[in-house]
Amino acid sequence: MLEQAQAKTSAILKSQKPIVVIQQEICDYLQANVAHYDWVGFYFKNGDKEELKLGPYAGEPTDHTIIPFGKGICGQVAVSNQNFVVPDVTAQDNYIACSITVKAEIVVPLFVNGENIGQIDIDSNTPDPFTEEDERFLEFVNSEIAKLIERERQ
Repeated sequence: MLEQAQAKTSAILKSQKPIVVIQQEICDYLQANVAHYDWVGFYFKNGDKEELKLGPYAGEPTDHTIIPFGKGICGQVAVSNQNFVVPDVTAQDNYIACSITVKAEIVVPLFVNGENIGQIDIDSNTPDPFTEEDERFLEFVNSEIAKLIERERQ
């Protein structure tokens, strides 16, 4: 199901555009073309602060532009360094509601040189839509973004 998305994402990643433009194009593409990806965004560690700052995203605007480490699913991933798949957001005590239409969420950390510098966050209005295939695909996206960031830092 995600093979076409991976092919298109790979093409976007090969462009010579600035990383932030590539990230925005990935968000726009995934939100528009993967049926159960209703909101797609990147959060990044905000300097030396123990918080995440919203980066490129596609979907409804969100008030959650800064998320403290440990708060919500994104904040938990910033601390745990582990993928977090939430089949039903109403079952999560620490969930930050972005929209009443969101039913499920997946967050996958983005590592550069072993350091968790951010994450990709997907909200879905479909209950329990995320599979292991989604996890592997989002890990692929983040590993490719990480390579671009590493190259830019050199």
